[in-house]
Amino acid sequence: MQIKILDSIDNISPAEWDSLLNSEPNHSLDCTTNTNNVNSSASPFLQHEFLAAIERHQCVGQRHGWIPRHIVIYDQEIAVAASPLYIKTNSYGEFVFDWAWADAYQRSGLMYYPKLVSSIPYTPATGQRLLVKSDQNQIRLRQLLIEATIQLAQQENMSSIHWLFPNSNDRLALDSGDLLQRIDTQFHWRNNQYHSFDDFLQTLTSSRRKKIKRERKRALEQEVTIRCVEGSQATEDDISLADFFYRTTFDKKSGYASFNANFFRDIAHNIQDCLVIFFAEHNNETIAASICYRSGSALYGRHWGCSKEMHSLHFELCYYQGIDYCINNNLQLFEPGAQGEHKISRGFLPVPVYSAHWINHPEFKTAIAQYLANEIPVIRDYIVELETHSPYKETPVWYKPIAQEIAMLVHDS
Repeated sequence: MQIKILDSIDNISPAEWDSLLNSEPNHSLDCTTNTNNVNSSASPFLQHEFLAAIERHQCVGQRHGWIPRHIVIYDQEIAVAASPLYIKTNSYGEFVFDWAWADAYQRSGLMYYPKLVSSIPYTPATGQRLLVKSDQNQIRLRQLLIEATIQLAQQENMSSIHWLFPNSNDRLALDSGDLLQRIDTQFHWRNNQYHSFDDFLQTLTSSRRKKIKRERKRALEQEVTIRCVEGSQATEDDISLADFFYRTTFDKKSGYASFNANFFRDIAHNIQDCLVIFFAEHNNETIAASICYRSGSALYGRHWGCSKEMHSLHFELCYYQGIDYCINNNLQLFEPGAQGEHKISRGFLPVPVYSAHWINHPEFKTAIAQYLANEIPVIRDYIVELETHSPYKETPVWYKPIAQEIAMLVHDS
C-alpha cells in the first residue's frame, strides 16, 4: 500500500476518485441517467468535478483558510481508498462549531490553528468521509485512512483532526477509543412513497395541514410564480441571477460569499442535473432564488436570497418546492440545510448528525472529552423535546426516535 497526500484534487483522475464513491446508506437506489459514470446515489458534493470546481474557481485556498490535503491510498498503483481533507486556519464554513475550543487554546497560550478537517467546504451534508472502493476490505482501509490522517497531523504539528458529518458506515470506523464523538441536530424530510404534495399533506395533523396550505396560498395571492431550472438547462442569466441572490444573503448578514458565478456555471454544465434552482418571479421580475443540489436519491437545499420580502416566500421556495420536487422525481431524502426549528411544522423531523475529533494535546483532549460528555445529554434532551412537536398524525415509518441511540453515546463517553 502507498499513501499519497494531494495538494489538489486534480492530482488524481476523475475516474479514479469517483470509483471510490458508494451509495449513501438508507437512500433509495433509484437513479437518474448519469453521463459521468458516477454512482448517482452518492453525494454530489464528493464527486471529483465538484471538489475540482471548488479549487478551480478559488473557493478554497490560503485566503479562505481551506487548503487541500487529500489522502489517497494506492494498491499497485490503483486507488483503493481516499479522504477529502483540508488544512484549516479558521473554523469558517464547517457548521460544527469549535470556536470555544479555539478560544480556550488561545487563552492558554497555545495554537489551535492549523488543524485538519475532513468535510466538504461550506456544506453541512452527511456523506462519505472515508472513501473505499466497493470491492476492497472496507474495515481495513477505513482504519488505514484514519491512521494516515493522524500521522499527517502529527507530522505537521496540527492541533486536531475533525471528521464532520460522516455517514453511518464511517461513524462505525470513527467510533474508536482515541476519537471523541459529537452530535448535533438537523431537520430532514423523507419521501414516504407520496404520489403528490396533497398525498404528503394528508399524513399531517389538521392544524399543520391548514397552515401549510395557507402559506402556499399566500404566494399565489401575491401573484408569485415559481420557475425550476435544472443543471444543463441553466442559461447565463440564470447563473448570474443565482449568484446575485446567493451573495445578497451574505451581504445582508455581513458574511463572506465563498462560491461564485464561475463555480455555479461549472457545476451546472459539468455535473448533469446536479444543480437545481428555484426562482420566484413577481411582476416580470425575478425576486428570489433557492439553490439546491441533487443526487439520484436526495435533494440538498444550500443557499437562498431575495431582493423583495414577501409573506411565506422563503417557506415556499426553500421547503415546499423542494418537497414537491422530491415527490415528482422520486427522491427519497430532502436535507434543507443546517438548523431551523421552524422546519418541524413544515414536515421536517429532527435527526442527529455526527462528527468525530482527534485532539493532539493530552490535557485538552481530556477537557474537550468532558465538554462533550456534558453536551451530548443536552442535545439528546433537546431532540427528544423536538420530537414531541412532530406535525404528523402518526410517526412516519422511516423515522426512528433517537433517544436510545444517543443514550449509547452518553454511556460510552
